[in-house]
Amino acid sequence: MYWSKVATTEQEFDAIAALNYETFVEEIPQHEQNADKRLVDKFHAENTYVVVYKHTEIIGMVAIRDQRPFSIDQKIGAVEGHLDEALCKYLCEIRLLAVKKAYRNGRVFTKLATAIYRYFYDKGYTACVISGTVRQEKLYTDMGYKQFAPAVGAKEARFLPMVLTRKDSAVFRERLREKNAVFYPGPVALENEMGQSVLSHRSVQFEHELTQMKQGLCQVTKAQCVIPMLGSGTLANDAMLGQLKSDFPESRGLFLSNGEFGNRLIKQAEQWNLMFDAIDFGWGQPFLLEKIEQQLQTSSYHYLVFVHSETSNSVMNPLEQLAELATRYGAVLCADCVSSFGAVDFSMEHVHYATASSGKALGTIAGLAFVFCKEAPKQSEVPLYLNLPYYVEKNIPFTLPHFFVKAVNEALQAYPERFQVLQKRAELVRNADLPIVASSPIIATLQHEDIPKIIETCELNGFYLHSDSSYLKARQSAQISTIQPTFERDFKKLVELFSTIVKTL
Repeated sequence: MYWSKVATTEQEFDAIAALNYETFVEEIPQHEQNADKRLVDKFHAENTYVVVYKHTEIIGMVAIRDQRPFSIDQKIGAVEGHLDEALCKYLCEIRLLAVKKAYRNGRVFTKLATAIYRYFYDKGYTACVISGTVRQEKLYTDMGYKQFAPAVGAKEARFLPMVLTRKDSAVFRERLREKNAVFYPGPVALENEMGQSVLSHRSVQFEHELTQMKQGLCQVTKAQCVIPMLGSGTLANDAMLGQLKSDFPESRGLFLSNGEFGNRLIKQAEQWNLMFDAIDFGWGQPFLLEKIEQQLQTSSYHYLVFVHSETSNSVMNPLEQLAELATRYGAVLCADCVSSFGAVDFSMEHVHYATASSGKALGTIAGLAFVFCKEAPKQSEVPLYLNLPYYVEKNIPFTLPHFFVKAVNEALQAYPERFQVLQKRAELVRNADLPIVASSPIIATLQHEDIPKIIETCELNGFYLHSDSSYLKARQSAQISTIQPTFERDFKKLVELFSTIVKTL
């Protein structure tokens, strides 16, 4: 297995010095020989080294540096004298591109090139310059570099000043995007290209497809009614909370939380000026049903609100038990099912209101929000766009793009078999040799003391874990979702890469 990494250890730096000597002393005579057969670059302390491994052996490298003067400045003068001003806003230099002789094949050079594109682009450089050896001109040209000044150097070691622009790098990155392995919990990659549709949302055909979509959604969830809206799951939650304010204007509710999205629900409820109490069980901690029942006994609550699948920490909260508790104490149950909908085969039959969206486990494009109802709401004082009874009355009150409805109908054809597919994927994750601290049917949370380095290395190799959210960064965590279409293929490679990375830390 070939893979790339930013060098961080003394063992890696020693291997770099050995490869540097082999290439730029013994092969290209730029420096004097020495007994140690090691060459430490004069800019070593300022270099960032990207290396290519074969399993646990370093076989290729490149150095990236953005401190001036560049080595190429000393050969041709300041590069700004040869390049457009726009390219010079944030420059770096790439040097010491080297590959062991036994591994000079297309795969290794491709690994180096793709690592350069990803690192250079993600750091925000406007361009990078390089002194490319004349004999490797085609290689650099194929990588997107262009000569911008006359060749320099002695005859036996002649170099071409070349530049890779951010624009040219973006072209190569776009080609790489199709090869990326993504483990986000949303949005989901689409297996088939989706085109724009000009079918009017006022047409008979659209109304037919919308009815088909609603029936399919209710069949999967066992809900009595569903109201689709143009927006995200957060919009659906706002519409649900606004409806609770109209349904129970003088009544109190109870909110439960054990993660980021439970806390967000509480914040939304505060903005709606709902009257409620809240129980925070702590990050990732299970709901204590006895404590909830004790709280229900202390006051007359008319609604109980919680997040079914708390994706921030991979906890699945107990919908059926909460439904029983709510019924026992005369409250209605309302659930944020944005992450559990389409992932788990559960019934909304006893849930008063539940929310979901199209861009998660359902496996299609994000853009539609759903509010599932046990009974169609009949009155509301909230603004029109969030007014659920108005949606019921008008059926299609506002513009609803046809391609969203079509996409959901196509996704629904995968059910109920998709439930089994996601269940098997969840089992693969739970049984993998990974530092998993919690898992739910669609997402697992990993923790490791070197998780930032692991994430950086995974991304350098085109494997994208869910890790950018602030709540994950604060806890040295990353997550793997099972909802992406190429999960089985990508996950096997990820496990191998993850294991190999850890061995080199």
